[in-house]
Amino acid sequence: MGKQHHIAGQVPIKGHEGPEMDRRGALECMIWAGTGMLWTLAGGLPVSATLGEARAATIAASPFTFLQISDSHVGFDKPANPDALGTLKEAIGKINALPQKPSFMIHTGDITHLSKDGQFDDADQIIKSVGVPVFYVPGEHDMIDDGQGKAYLDRYGKGTKGAGWYSFDQSGVHFIGLVNVVNLKAGGLGQLGPEQLAWLADDLKAVSRSTPVVVFAHIPLWAVYPEWGWGTSDGAAALAMLKDYGSVTILNGHIHQTMQKVEGNAAFYTARSTAFPQPEPGKAASPGPMKVPAEQLRSFLGIRSVDFVAVDKPLAIVDRTLA
Repeated sequence: MGKQHHIAGQVPIKGHEGPEMDRRGALECMIWAGTGMLWTLAGGLPVSATLGEARAATIAASPFTFLQISDSHVGFDKPANPDALGTLKEAIGKINALPQKPSFMIHTGDITHLSKDGQFDDADQIIKSVGVPVFYVPGEHDMIDDGQGKAYLDRYGKGTKGAGWYSFDQSGVHFIGLVNVVNLKAGGLGQLGPEQLAWLADDLKAVSRSTPVVVFAHIPLWAVYPEWGWGTSDGAAALAMLKDYGSVTILNGHIHQTMQKVEGNAAFYTARSTAFPQPEPGKAASPGPMKVPAEQLRSFLGIRSVDFVAVDKPLAIVDRTLA
């Protein structure tokens, strides 16, 4: 991996639509909904690009790329997007059009809308066409079948622990998939639970403090907007276990819009949905599918590139719409 560079709380940051903070601060900025995020790790420097943007030179030069998609909601057919399956196909089509495939893909939950077998089947048929390994964690919509997540675990739970948590290593990076959607109450905060937290502590014992760590889960591990359940009640306990690691990146979905927060050693990113946008926190009576004029829908499916550079340089964040 070469020399590691800290990616959290170490640099002045300029966001395209967000604030500039000094290295003592934390960045919080929101960009609207889109279709996915491509992450590249080269020489210890993560670079992300959204699906609609051609990053041929960056991708081709990188020894290690992976892709994140989230909140496909296959089976959703309401006015906010009557063809969520179609927009998932569009997202996967953009992945397949990349000049170089990622090493693997992660899906940060809500693969389906109602945990039905047919919805999982439809999602599988589309997602597997990308032709790379896919690592999943469930969203709450994937765990609402009569078997309390049996449909999800039967498909994606092989080799996992508990309700589907696990870890793996790739090119010197330690990946941890967490589950914070079990027994989730409507509008309630996510939770990891003592069993999973004990497993996480044990998992990290074998991971060197100099190893970059990427954590992915459905609901944000930080308090984005607790009034809407956009946070994890015991997320701080998990983050405390990661405080001594030099490079920690945390990827989430659930809120259908991009927010990022850099604090201490950790950089937090929420992902766009491939299905529909949700309102900004506090800008509506409640969260949920947000209808926009049909001709404007893809203007809400934005694209973003983020370049992480050496610790004495700013991050370059550029956002464009698919329209």
